[in-house]
Amino acid sequence: MTRKSIPAWAVAALLLSTPAAFAQKTYLHCGQLLDVRSGKLLSQQTIVVEKDRIVAVQSGYTAAGGPQDKVINLENRTVMPGLIDCHVHVEGETSKDNFVKEFTQNPADVAYEAIANVNKTLMAGFTTVRDLGGSGVNVSLRNAINRGLVVGPRIITAGKAISGTGGHMDPTNGYRLDLMGVPGPADGIINGPDQGRQAVREQYKRGADLIKIASTGGVLSVAKDGSAPQMTEEEIRAVVETARDLGLAVACHAHGAEGMKRAVRAGVTSIEHGTLMDDETMKLMKKYGTWYVPTITAGKSVADSAKIPGYYPALVTPKALAIGPKLQGTFGRAYKAGVKIAFGTDAAVFRHGVNALEFGYMTEAGMPAAEAIRSATLSAAELLGRSSDLGTLEAGKLADIIAVEGNPLQDISAMMRPRFVMKAGVMYRQE
Repeated sequence: MTRKSIPAWAVAALLLSTPAAFAQKTYLHCGQLLDVRSGKLLSQQTIVVEKDRIVAVQSGYTAAGGPQDKVINLENRTVMPGLIDCHVHVEGETSKDNFVKEFTQNPADVAYEAIANVNKTLMAGFTTVRDLGGSGVNVSLRNAINRGLVVGPRIITAGKAISGTGGHMDPTNGYRLDLMGVPGPADGIINGPDQGRQAVREQYKRGADLIKIASTGGVLSVAKDGSAPQMTEEEIRAVVETARDLGLAVACHAHGAEGMKRAVRAGVTSIEHGTLMDDETMKLMKKYGTWYVPTITAGKSVADSAKIPGYYPALVTPKALAIGPKLQGTFGRAYKAGVKIAFGTDAAVFRHGVNALEFGYMTEAGMPAAEAIRSATLSAAELLGRSSDLGTLEAGKLADIIAVEGNPLQDISAMMRPRFVMKAGVMYRQE
């Protein structure tokens, strides 16, 4: 058949089919690929990426399928799924003048700082983060990243966090009396189950992906108690039930054991920090399937900062010194007891971009390196309800892929040396 004899309709059909038939693929040649399910390293593997998805993982170094395809050489790297930090605050970062910033920063100032924070986080290999409370700028930043306007990790955000009057999330703690006002559900402050329901619906309306509550006091709030319960079980249950109706999980900040027990019985999805967790709490968490997000790095960081004169307000310093150093030991006991653990750091309490320090602290407390990495991939994806597209390097998953220098199973500090970062098929770092 000559060219002239090909019907016009056939030529048109061929041209229209060409982009789909010859879509560009990226072939990643991986010297070592960490199978996070088994905890084993697989040598000489190829990950095939098309658009934003992994389409195949093949043994050996597969050659590119066509001239338009791209090959990336990661033969001297250890490759693994993009990391997930289940506890960050993208809007801020620790500083000596943080309390003053509440009175001097406009939302735009917060947003510009947050852009820098999330960029550092992505470059550190964290392709997804769960943001557990801010001013609402976090929701807008999530949207900007999703639209491709800002470079950063995928953000799953709680919007504003919720607690009782004078509780850990009360934005007016430490203010002059004439400035305090009466914050209510729209500000994340509740008193009673009905206000709890209202606060959840308010955050849902504003675009939150999940709900964050504080069932006990906290370290960095300007209030004297850091561990006593600050929400009743009825209030927590109202929050959880309302959130569940709206398809939202509930993360619960808690340091003291009683506040944790109330939250676990009421059905929260995860306990954050869990500093003074006792054996009874651990048994309850195993019974209810509650996740634990330990944030060891935050504990160490606040304890160190509290030793600097004037770094924190006077009410904060003794709490930081008392509570911070205990997190790592609690984590070790919870791990040995069989509590489900997902990786989280509380980045903002320390500087963004060094989230991987947490891996070292986890292994120091007795968790094997492979399990620590699994907590930031497979387990974290399960906590987020995103196992279908995140957490492993498998066909059909989003192409969130990182590579580090060295073997993290032998030297966990390799997690601090990311050399390649891809999120949803887009490469952001290669060196």
